[in-house]
Amino acid sequence: MNDDNVWRGEYAVETSAAPETIWSIFRDVPGWKTWNAGIEQIDIDGPFAAGTWFTMKPPGEDALRSQLIEVRENACFIDETQVGDLVIKVAHRIEAIGPGRTRIVYAVDARGPQASEIGPAVASDFPDVLASLAKLAETRSS
Repeated sequence: MNDDNVWRGEYAVETSAAPETIWSIFRDVPGWKTWNAGIEQIDIDGPFAAGTWFTMKPPGEDALRSQLIEVRENACFIDETQVGDLVIKVAHRIEAIGPGRTRIVYAVDARGPQASEIGPAVASDFPDVLASLAKLAETRSS
């Protein structure tokens, strides 16, 4: 693959919220649209577990089908979305970094045609999404 066919990016925010609080927000898939402005509608087809599919519709765009490919409680989940030959994986990690401090990381791996253009577009709102997620988690922790 040439350089245009692979793109990776990583975004992080630190919070005082506990990993368990963040995880409870992640597990509530229908609730994602309350803190992620990039989601107009979302539906999950089963439990929050590896192998489960979900459908997410960004505002003004067509719905996308994604699959949870890895789920580790209070630590990480990875979803995968395939559009034609393009595959985008997003790892959502929760990392304890010290007493009362947690880092939330979104790591994107895009591979396939136009990955170097589409990857950054997919991730463009991640700083805002992470800030909103951290704020919600801190509210629930206090």
